[in-house]
Amino acid sequence: MKYQNVQFKKRFGQNFLKRDSIVKRIADVCSITKDDLVVEVGPGGAILTKELAMRAGRVLAYEVDKDLKEELFERLKNFSNVTILFQDFLESDIVGDIAMFKYHSLYFVSNVPYYITTPIMMRLIATHLPFQKICMMVQKEVGTRFTAHPGSRAYGSISVYLSYYYSVKKEFFVSRKEFVPVPNVDSVVISFERRKELLPLKDESLFFNLVRDSFQFKRKNLRNNLKKYDLQVISDVLKKYNYDLTVRAENLSVEIFVSIANALSL
Repeated sequence: MKYQNVQFKKRFGQNFLKRDSIVKRIADVCSITKDDLVVEVGPGGAILTKELAMRAGRVLAYEVDKDLKEELFERLKNFSNVTILFQDFLESDIVGDIAMFKYHSLYFVSNVPYYITTPIMMRLIATHLPFQKICMMVQKEVGTRFTAHPGSRAYGSISVYLSYYYSVKKEFFVSRKEFVPVPNVDSVVISFERRKELLPLKDESLFFNLVRDSFQFKRKNLRNNLKKYDLQVISDVLKKYNYDLTVRAENLSVEIFVSIANALSL
């Protein structure tokens, strides 16, 4: 796809895909039907938006760059099932926006701007919307963090948050050469499938704060990172898993963090 009329803006992280074959692979990750609603952030040149519109009943897209309005309307003029909201997704009322539509299943599919990848993911979690599946193109390094397991260097708070709610999977690699303009990094497509059953959690806010604080200083152990919590309670939980307060957060599974959070909420 050519983008002669587009003025790319670095501040919006605009890197548009060039080939239809890539967007087809992205869309194939989700089994979208004509009864479904798909949410997209950053339609850009609309190459992915078109593919989604051909498969879904409705597509709701958020675009922060109002200068793309004329270009997007022209590219999508033959698709009556696409709604574009020219606003910042992170400041939008996504729950209210989605309430305007009737659908069977809800999906999120997007080539997201790299600089707001994690905030977008955290926003999706916070809405508690019933996404059947989330599929997003992210920077390769970020994808490694999203899919990291305990004991790995990339494992961090976002790894824990995501693994609590979703089964996270790397789908396929995408070279930087597939974008216009060419970014400085390669990409990977990640899928997030909502877990059918979540681990029982008494206080979600406490869990989030506990995980964040545990990873505050990655080289420090829990005793040093969690001084403001009841360390005796934490120690008692850790003993059940054959750990003590000298353990680092990167070695603990989501199940252990949930156990600690539940114990602290008593």
